[in-house]
Amino acid sequence: MLNELEKQMRDERLEQMTDAAFNANKMDLGLYQKFDVKRGLRESNGRGVLTGLTEISDVNGRREIDGKSVPIEGELYFQGYKVSELIEGNKNRKFNFEEATYLLLFGKLPNKNELREFIHLLSQYRELPSKFVRDVILKAPSANIMNGMQRSVLTLYSYDKAPDDISITNVLRQSLLLIGVMPLIAVYNYHAYQHYNNERSLIIRYPSEDLSTAENILRMLRDDGAYTDLEARVLDECLVIHAEHGGGNNSTFTNHVVSSTGTDTYSAIAASLASLKGPKHGGANLKVENMFSDIKAHISNWQDEAAIQDYLEKIMRKEAFDCSGLIYGMGHAIYTLSDPRAVILKEAARKLSQAKGLEEEFGLYESVEKISSKLLSERKQLSKPICCNVDFYSGFVYSMLGIPVQLYTPIFAIARVAGWSAHRMEELINEGKLIRPAYKYVGHHKAYRRLEERD
Repeated sequence: MLNELEKQMRDERLEQMTDAAFNANKMDLGLYQKFDVKRGLRESNGRGVLTGLTEISDVNGRREIDGKSVPIEGELYFQGYKVSELIEGNKNRKFNFEEATYLLLFGKLPNKNELREFIHLLSQYRELPSKFVRDVILKAPSANIMNGMQRSVLTLYSYDKAPDDISITNVLRQSLLLIGVMPLIAVYNYHAYQHYNNERSLIIRYPSEDLSTAENILRMLRDDGAYTDLEARVLDECLVIHAEHGGGNNSTFTNHVVSSTGTDTYSAIAASLASLKGPKHGGANLKVENMFSDIKAHISNWQDEAAIQDYLEKIMRKEAFDCSGLIYGMGHAIYTLSDPRAVILKEAARKLSQAKGLEEEFGLYESVEKISSKLLSERKQLSKPICCNVDFYSGFVYSMLGIPVQLYTPIFAIARVAGWSAHRMEELINEGKLIRPAYKYVGHHKAYRRLEERD
């Protein structure tokens, strides 16, 4: 064991080596333009570089009209069906996420018998191996639940009798298992951390066969297991809109990349979880919630739009909040006039705020959305307003559902595993080539010097 002096010396040496590592890896960013490198796999106009084909979902923010690319209200399709219509057509049903999952995996909307059988099949997979909770989840719980979920998913490999079999039958079985148990993994990891680190009561409630995924999440999460129909329906809608979003989003592309190597399902899903954890991807809604906490702390009158605009301008000038100059939850790489997921979430937020007496807070979100859209458009000299994205209202919705911030991104993952599974099967079925983009070397070749000859 190192003593305190040795630890201090080690840390000082690490700081010195950090400078060397930084200088060794810092490049001239102008080289990206010189060699026309699509940094971030993005074109100069922000659109993604075309790297693959998919039939699973379509994401539209513009349309070609008379030879011109024209902004349109955002559209999201699952297997050719508009997601807003899937939700609107099933307003009074509680298994919308299960139906969307069926659609993503099998390319068609199920009839009543097919949906009933699929719901029953998923309920049979909604069970973790014997003693898994004790031996895996309750040991060394992680402060970030996403890391706990990655560890749990990777460990399921050890409980699988055919973990490396990538036949579609076996991959489908593994996918249904992961879709079924992901809610348990997320909620149990949260309870484990709260128990061992914050001295909360440990509650491990098993899922009910008769309940939907959304209902089971609320039942397992809450101390009393109680929830309202409105709460369950709203969470169900959240799961649907987060289930899939095209093959080019970072975590789904990660799934394609990893699946193209021929690796196992658990490794592919764990890699997607690692991607989704990042604050530039699935963790963005936490940034939105932190930003609104800061806004509330500095603006006493939430109806004073002048005060709101003044503070948002400070944020944009890097004088407030995290000094990044960003208004989180605003803008999207594809959507221009509106993000269809944000439209659905905004209506859900409106209904929940009315039910819970939080209309004033909802009004603050609306004001920030409206004012920041105008300010951002003016700064970028755009004739069209910048729309809010899915992250803008999702955190507010989750907070009204009583979902702790530690589970915001895991809820995203619970839903998105359906889309990841569909894309993994699409990659395997179509025998995609190993994904290997090129990186151009811009360093310098050097003559080798023996150790005793170096300074």
